[in-house]
Amino acid sequence: MANNKFKILVVEDDRKILSMVQTVLETNGYQVLTAQRCQQGILMLSSHVPDLVVLDLGLPDMDGEEFIRITRRSSMIPIIVLSARSEERDKISALDLGANDYITKPFGTGELLARVRASLRINRQNLQAAMPGSVFTLEDLQIDYDRRQVCVGGAAIHVTQIEYNILSLLSQHAGKVMTYAAIIRAIWGAMDDGSVKKLQVNMANIRKKLGCRPGESRYIINELGVGYRMQDAQD
Repeated sequence: MANNKFKILVVEDDRKILSMVQTVLETNGYQVLTAQRCQQGILMLSSHVPDLVVLDLGLPDMDGEEFIRITRRSSMIPIIVLSARSEERDKISALDLGANDYITKPFGTGELLARVRASLRINRQNLQAAMPGSVFTLEDLQIDYDRRQVCVGGAAIHVTQIEYNILSLLSQHAGKVMTYAAIIRAIWGAMDDGSVKKLQVNMANIRKKLGCRPGESRYIINELGVGYRMQDAQD
């Protein structure tokens, strides 16, 4: 594998966890940069331009959420939060700010690696699909890959990073049924007991933001018991 082409910044103040994550990632062929403070991580982000960030939230100088806020002003680099905060509101807050994924401590190394691979893959797919000026159009829905912007009827709508990634994935496979498992693995990296429900909740939010009424198969068709399919121009 050519994983060593990918550079990952790990921002974590717990030395034991930092050392463990660094060892796991380096053993699997990734280049690793480390920072133990938020401000140091922000500086390394701008100077080293990594491909992905693994971020703790409970940092000594400022909260990791501030790192996400500052980063999202100028970069769409994938950010995986690795935190002991397990409350739903903490996860929602970080994801709404722009984190791509959220792993709760304690965690398994297999899960971490799966999430890293998924985030890098999604980012790479988006970059490859989003050639200059590339826009997906379906009726009055437009997905601008350059701007990571979704518009309906010419008006931009706010979607979270996860919601955008789901829409982007489905649009890049328009006309093809994407199973629940395929979508979940592409977006979150691994299946768990709550994965399908999490996907369904995100999809319900997407439909609402797109202006779809309950049960309406506009733009996205629900293939019951199987998955979802973005309509294409032929539908």
